[in-house]
Amino acid sequence: MHAELGSTATLLRERAEAGEAEGLAILAREQTAGRGREGRPWRSPPGNLYLSALLRPAVPARQAPQWALLAAVALAEAAAELDAEPASLRLKWPNDLLRHGAKCAGILTETALAPDGTLAWLAYGIGVNLRHAPSLADRPTACLATTATPEEFAPCLLARLLHWRGTMLAEGFAPIRAAWLRRGPEPGAKLTLTAGPVTAGAFAGLAEDGALLLESGGTRHRILAGEVGG
Repeated sequence: MHAELGSTATLLRERAEAGEAEGLAILAREQTAGRGREGRPWRSPPGNLYLSALLRPAVPARQAPQWALLAAVALAEAAAELDAEPASLRLKWPNDLLRHGAKCAGILTETALAPDGTLAWLAYGIGVNLRHAPSLADRPTACLATTATPEEFAPCLLARLLHWRGTMLAEGFAPIRAAWLRRGPEPGAKLTLTAGPVTAGAFAGLAEDGALLLESGGTRHRILAGEVGG
């Protein structure tokens, strides 16, 4: 636990590149240089959760998006254990947790490759609004309905990460995909993408590799990268 850091993700990346073993978790009460998806600055006032965790699964690099969805499932489950209204929580592909449709948490996943093409390491940077919901220009935000402190939320989240890590290595992605879908959008929900050749469509599930499936113009599209709009 650090009282203040520039960024838990930056420190974790430095430690990972220096050879730190799997299982390292870094928690800060406040960040002065937090960042979100695509390098966006992320306000980090005291009271929210700012956590980064390191894994070293020796799996092919192509599985990295599946491991990102694994973290989303773990985050949703931890939040549901502590939120007064767990049914209000839904996952948004690929990296956000929503409460009544407003963003309350997000994940930034970073990876590095080993010379043999497997993942050398995988790092999750996770932020959860426990006390403050910093305003965003492009989407509404919310806090979890919980009295949990960051120090109380972090062990719950790490336990769920370890659970799903074991499941992934033993059983593959199918159980994670099923768990994500239980907390994802309703089938047929209208989604918009912030960029890409397909910018809108109806949610048609996740492919077996974790790609987003959208129905648009009578065609089912596989979306491998991008961000669903707010």
